[in-house]
Amino acid sequence: MIEGRALVTGAADRLGRAMALKLADMGFDVAVHYGSSAEAAEETVAMIKAKGCHAVSLQADLLDMDAAQALVPAAAAALGGSLSVLINNASIFEYDTVATATRTSWDRHIGSNFQAPFWLTQAFAAQAPDAGTDANGEPIARAAIINMVDQRVRKLTPEFMTYTLAKMGLWALTQTSAQALAPAVRVNAIGPGPTVQGVRQSDEHFARQRAGTVLNRGANPEDITAALDYILRAPAVTGQLLCVDGGQHLGWKTADVIGVE
Repeated sequence: MIEGRALVTGAADRLGRAMALKLADMGFDVAVHYGSSAEAAEETVAMIKAKGCHAVSLQADLLDMDAAQALVPAAAAALGGSLSVLINNASIFEYDTVATATRTSWDRHIGSNFQAPFWLTQAFAAQAPDAGTDANGEPIARAAIINMVDQRVRKLTPEFMTYTLAKMGLWALTQTSAQALAPAVRVNAIGPGPTVQGVRQSDEHFARQRAGTVLNRGANPEDITAALDYILRAPAVTGQLLCVDGGQHLGWKTADVIGVE
């Protein structure tokens, strides 16, 4: 299994916090990145330290590409050595369509979900440890990147247009960087479905969304962290997307299909 130090973007709360705590359970020291939630980030740091691991909080506006490029070196310096895991989790998720999208919505979604992960990937790869050798004499990656994508890249809709385009770009980056950075760095993606209720989402809508998946259930944070655990322990896996979504991306019961023989 990959070991050492990790950086999780957007780790102050929600799924970012859950993944940061899972990494601590796995023995990683963790840099907790946040944008504006300083208090929540410090709570995450305290929870990691309570598990016996080192942790620091680092603020950066990932819409500022200079700040994005500087985050990996800052995390490595704060933790005392090179990083072996990067989780690109920080995300802006706001509604627009092809008709309502603006330069602002484009810049916010592309910047947070695609551009920043690209520069973070570049900086991470520049300091990542070289591949080791396993018992069979074959190369084994000692570093990993996990990109938090979205199940919707498997099931395109015209809703959340610029967000979806950005996540499609991140999925492409996952595959191409897996090619470019092998064998030293493995790069994979997790595609959550309905897992944590959205801040603008009603209880009723969230429940309907979970119930409407193929499995009639959504995912829980523990399902996402289980996927994280698997990816870090799977030395032959790279360039993959693991949709942890109750089968949401497989939804097929549409009016053009139901009742047609």
